[in-house]
Amino acid sequence: MIIRPINLVAFLLPMFFYIAILPAPAATQDAARFFDSSLGDFRAELEAARQQRKIGVLLMFEMEGCPYCKRMRETVLNRPEVQAYYRRHFLIFSVDVMGDVPVQDFTGRELREKDFARDSKVSGTPTFVFTGLKGEVMTTYAGATRTPEEFLLLGRYVVDGAYRKQTFTQFKQNAK
Repeated sequence: MIIRPINLVAFLLPMFFYIAILPAPAATQDAARFFDSSLGDFRAELEAARQQRKIGVLLMFEMEGCPYCKRMRETVLNRPEVQAYYRRHFLIFSVDVMGDVPVQDFTGRELREKDFARDSKVSGTPTFVFTGLKGEVMTTYAGATRTPEEFLLLGRYVVDGAYRKQTFTQFKQNAK
């Protein structure tokens, strides 16, 4: 039996051609850039949002191991256009629905993240709670959006004030 050396170029050349014809991935950024840093004082965050002329605060209630949270981070929240739009209009924070980290809610009351989530009536993850500058809930969206475009539409639904007149489902139908 004769063992012939492998012609490395002949072996690797087809792989280079295959890789060259693959579509380029969409530009993404680290999903962590979607969120602002917080000390856990949401009443102070509202004041910061007012000073920065934002519409309000967006809270993403999530938990470790949640496949839908992971999908949102990997396919939606990492998109530069999503990050730019939401950061222009909101201060954005993540809240761990199972967390024991102490936070202050919008009234200044201190409690653990998981208790804050329960008081915010969060029952699944991810849940997005849009809060106005006076601490009022503008709208809540439970679950992951299908696409970055749908998440951008959700932002526009709040920014444009459409949440006052119609459901998000109605808004999406009218946006088509």
